[in-house]
Amino acid sequence: MVSSTRSNLTKNNVFWGWFFVLVGFVSFLGFLFTAVISKLLHASDNPVLSAIQKDRYYCFLAPLTIPVLVAAVYCHWLSMKLFKHA
Repeated sequence: MVSSTRSNLTKNNVFWGWFFVLVGFVSFLGFLFTAVISKLLHASDNPVLSAIQKDRYYCFLAPLTIPVLVAAVYCHWLSMKLFKHA
């Protein structure tokens, strides 16, 4: 009984782990296309691709969020340390 529950729990964890890895990978590829690759392609007649190619917001948004992300991760780590040792 315990081994079947543990096996089911492990399969569930593996599924959700791969799901989140794939979602992150697809999101990264979408950002990479939007921020870098679309700027290198020739002009498109498709209005959606043309809007992505002319966009300048996301090219600067992602690199500028890195310092904020580092500060947030540091504050999270510090708060966990303070909570753990309080």
